[in-house]
Amino acid sequence: MPPKRARTPAKKTDDEEPVKVRADALAPTLDLAEQIYGQLDRGEIPRMRLPLRTKQNISFQSREGVWKLGRAMGTRSARKLDGALMLLRTFYLVDFINEMAREGKTSTLRELYYISEAWEDAKFHGEDESNLLIEDLEVMCERLREDFRLHPEENGASVIGDLTIKERNRKGVVKKINCRDDVGDGGYSLPFNVEKEKIEFVSTNAKFLIAIECGGMVDRLAENGFDEQHDAILLHLKGQPARSTRRFLRRASEELKLPVVVFTDGDPWSFRIFASVAYGAIKTAHLSSYLATPSAEFLGVTASDIENYDLPHDKLSEQDIRALQAELTDPRFGTAEWRAEIELMLKNGKKAEQQSLAKYGLNYVTEHYLPEKLTEMGVL
Repeated sequence: MPPKRARTPAKKTDDEEPVKVRADALAPTLDLAEQIYGQLDRGEIPRMRLPLRTKQNISFQSREGVWKLGRAMGTRSARKLDGALMLLRTFYLVDFINEMAREGKTSTLRELYYISEAWEDAKFHGEDESNLLIEDLEVMCERLREDFRLHPEENGASVIGDLTIKERNRKGVVKKINCRDDVGDGGYSLPFNVEKEKIEFVSTNAKFLIAIECGGMVDRLAENGFDEQHDAILLHLKGQPARSTRRFLRRASEELKLPVVVFTDGDPWSFRIFASVAYGAIKTAHLSSYLATPSAEFLGVTASDIENYDLPHDKLSEQDIRALQAELTDPRFGTAEWRAEIELMLKNGKKAEQQSLAKYGLNYVTEHYLPEKLTEMGVL
């Protein structure tokens, strides 16, 4: 049998070249500052136009399968005190972002909040305020917060499998890493920035990527050699996935042409984890084209699995029931299959964890459950 050829990313076109696109990442922030300066110079009350991030201006695009921001615009003006303070905070933030770029620094979102203590009247009164302003800047400048050198405290997922990447480290040195052979038991840990100038996909022999909610289940699959036996890449979502995790999944789907399946617990909150991966979220509707992977498929655990595999389960709480009822009106769960599963879970009042499959032994999930379901889905 001839050796398998490693899958390589699709060839980049000039339009896809990341360095050219991202080299001017901070230019829109300076354009904003120049606009305000011009207004002040002309004796005008300063103002900014930005897309409205209200529920009324966010819709689920069925054709694309993601949340998208609409075209309605609003004005942030210094005519009133609140508006003036928001403009002041905005340009303190712009100055801070450009200062970090000059000095080659980055900042966590939490550090930014504390940095603002020195901004006197412009300081933030809570981290929610600073996070919202960063999102506004993303919308106005059509850039990611990673372009602005801002990131959360935690990094993204861990990855185990035959995927070779090139990563540029903090000193600018590029290193080649195989996410199975060159890492420890915990796998390769995604950094907060997973864009092309930081991480380049080199090759993979994998046939699909399985994104898994719980660390214990990732360990079980890795220990049982599931990734090697079935040519899979294992990715630990770590609960509700970080933005870098969702971006990595989008890139793997597009550039490596890998099917993505999502394996979670069987409860309403885990269903929402899948939805955020596949369809995006209202909060990040302005970034759906970067973060959502509409081709991702839900693998389980489903309400049907709880019955068909007679899994150990817990009773749904009142909060669980309300969440499931809300999902019945959520367009992300609008298919007949999803409605049937949600209604079955409500009818039976049961939820179950991934690891309940251990009822049948430590090997059951890798020898029976996953191969059976992945074959049904056409992945294996």
